[in-house]
This record gives sequence, structure tokens and C-alpha cells, in this order.
Amino acid sequence: MQNLSAAQLNAQLQTLIASITDLDEESIGQIEKRLDSLTKPQGSLGRLEYLAKQLGGIQRTSNPKILKKSVLLMAGDHGVVAEGVSAFPQEVTSQMIYNILGGGAAINVLARQANAEVFCTDVGVAFPLEGDIIHKRVANGTRNMTKGPAMTRQQALQALLVGAEIADEKIRAGYNLLATGDLGIGNTTPSTAIIALLTNSTIESVVDRGTGLDDAGLSKKRHAIKKAIEINQPDPQDALDVLTKVGGLEIAAIAGSILQAAASRVPIVIDGLISAAGALIAAKLAPKSTAFMIPSHNSVEIGHCKALTDLGLEPVLNLNMRLGEGTGAALTFHLIEAALHILEEMSTFADAGVSERSI
Repeated sequence: MQNLSAAQLNAQLQTLIASITDLDEESIGQIEKRLDSLTKPQGSLGRLEYLAKQLGGIQRTSNPKILKKSVLLMAGDHGVVAEGVSAFPQEVTSQMIYNILGGGAAINVLARQANAEVFCTDVGVAFPLEGDIIHKRVANGTRNMTKGPAMTRQQALQALLVGAEIADEKIRAGYNLLATGDLGIGNTTPSTAIIALLTNSTIESVVDRGTGLDDAGLSKKRHAIKKAIEINQPDPQDALDVLTKVGGLEIAAIAGSILQAAASRVPIVIDGLISAAGALIAAKLAPKSTAFMIPSHNSVEIGHCKALTDLGLEPVLNLNMRLGEGTGAALTFHLIEAALHILEEMSTFADAGVSERSI
């Protein structure tokens, strides 16, 4: 892939986007009829009923199934950390990757509880890595976006297609419920830059403290984003240009994984702020991809709400989380499966001999 020109990579991306189609309304209708026949007032299970219908529309069946679940965690570093936008040094990215590979991170714990697997991909980490990580590095981190574009258009396309490739591999291996995950010190800075541009929001309304910045750090972060936008002049009408100018390699890969999931008719659960930035990129490139997204939780990061609102998505959970890694998405796996258990196992009024007028 690295030997392909930007034009060739873009052609691959456009082919992927063109293969994304609408949800199957016939299956949705059949599931709605089934849900309305169950021993409960119509619509009384709220989002669980919506999730069941969404999964049926995605899988094109009135009997959707979850076979295997995985969190696709994309890792990358960011040159903008040189501007003091993070409370942690860049070395923590690779240190946390080894923690994840060893099974000791929060995402490992929550994925195990959900009977899901975590696959960690190096899309753009700054330091050499060994071990059981998926090696798909496009560059050794992005460049400092306050001094010029974070990456080339070719690199942005490569990273998008890396995400698509990873998703495709896992789908072919039988995983039919995916989740996005991220890792990268400083990645809330490019994420909020993307969200500000693509939702036409002010910097102050989307930029938050990330990993716990003090007031001085928050000021540096906002200044860095404003400077990057001023210098690079990204076009808000061109998601790929925004991604190239102020984005991150792992954000691009998240967007690519979403596009591939949609093209393969597989639901993908969107995690927090960084994943939402990737989801915005995917949605601007392919508006139909939003129908295949399941928003997991409402992060306390203020930009996250802006992104979800623009996407037209309402989070399933609100747990005051802001960790990333795919943690909120892994928790949402339980509710998605609960929706399908309701659809499959709950008795109808006729089965139970209950009068519909008694409920």
C-alpha cells in the first residue's frame, strides 16, 4: 500500500465508499412487528428495541446474531505534543501499548468481561515496538500541526485504508460486532480540531482538558489548535483535507474501520472523543456509514457531545468516562446483546396466553 500513489489510494477509498448501502427496511419492519407482539407495552424497552431493529437492518435479517466481538484499537503519536498540549510525555503511548498487550489495561478488563478480543494496531507510533501488535505503521507519528500539515494526503489515505484492512480481516475471521478504540498521547488535540472544523464550532466550545491538563495546559492546547488551523487553512467541506492538515494517523484508521464495517454490513460501536472524530471523518466521506454506527457513551469531554449531535447519534450510556481505548464501547457490547436476547427469548402475548389489553 505504501508504494501506491495518492490517486491510486483515493480510488480504493472511493470504491469502498461506493459499496456502502442503506439499512434493510424490510428486516427492520419484521423486527418491529415481533417486538410489538412481545409481552410488554409497545416501545417500553426503548433503546434496546431500537438496537434490535438497527442490527436487523444492518445484517438484513429478522433474526440478527452476534457471533464474535472485537475492539479494534488504533495507536498513533502526535507531533503537536511538542506544544505542551498533554499532561503526559509521548513515551507513555508505547508504554501503554505494552500494558494492553500484556492484558493489564482497562480495555482488556472490560473486553474480557464482554467476551470480546482486543486487537491493537500500530498505525503511527513514534517509537519502535515489538510483541504481538499488528504492525501497519504509516509514519513515526504525525508532524507538529502548528508548523504545517500533520501528514501528507497520501499518508492520510494510507491510514484510512489501514483501518479498513484491519476491519476487513477481522470480519472475514468471523467478528460481526466491532468497536473502535484509540491510544496516543496528545490525541485529544487533533480530535477536537477535527470536531471544531467539521461541526463549525468554536475552539472554546469543544476543547477540554483531555488527560487532566491544568489551566496553563488547556490554554496551550487551545492556542495550538487555533495556530494549526490558521497556518494550515483546512477546508471544512473536505474531510480528507481536514484529516491531512490537523488529524492523526490513528484517527484516520478509526474512520477507515468504520467505512469497512459499513461496507461489510457489520455494526461498529463508537467509543469516546477520538473515535467520534474518526466517525465524523467517516460520515463526511460516506454519509450512509452513520447508520452502521452505535454510539456507546457520552464522554465528559465537551467536544464529544458536539460530534455526536452533528452525527445525529444519541449515546447509550452516560458514565462520566473519558479514558478512551474502547472502554465505553466494550461496556455497550452487553446492551447490544441484551437487545438480541429480548428479541429471541421473550414470549409473545399469544405464546404466554396474556391479553394485550391487560398490559
